[in-house]
This record gives sequence, C-alpha cells and structure tokens, in this order.
Amino acid sequence: MRLTIFWERMADHFGEAYADSFARDHVMAELGGRTVHGALDAGWEAKDVWRAVCAAVGVPPDKR
Repeated sequence: MRLTIFWERMADHFGEAYADSFARDHVMAELGGRTVHGALDAGWEAKDVWRAVCAAVGVPPDKR
C-alpha cells in the first residue's frame, strides 16, 4: 500500500483534521507501543500499520 492511500484511508475514517493528530498522539499496542508516525518512521509497511489501526479502532470491514 502506498503512503498516499494509507493517509487517504486515515482521513476517510478519522476526518482530515483528526487523522494526523491520532497518528502523532495515539500509542498503540498493535504497533509495539508506537504511534502511527513512529511505526512508519521505524520502517513498518503502510499496509501493516493500516491493519493495526483497523484492529485497534474497529474500522468496518468495508473500509479496510
């Protein structure tokens, strides 16, 4: 998954304004105690980060 698609999905689920805030501030066990930005910076694949976000916040299956 390209990062542009990842960020589009984040914005679609959380809204434009909140997506980046969530990505910077929300530490997730699914990402090994990292934020979304931290996981991406650590080299995680965007698709794996998206799957972790989906699992953590209950993104509906049709939006995954």
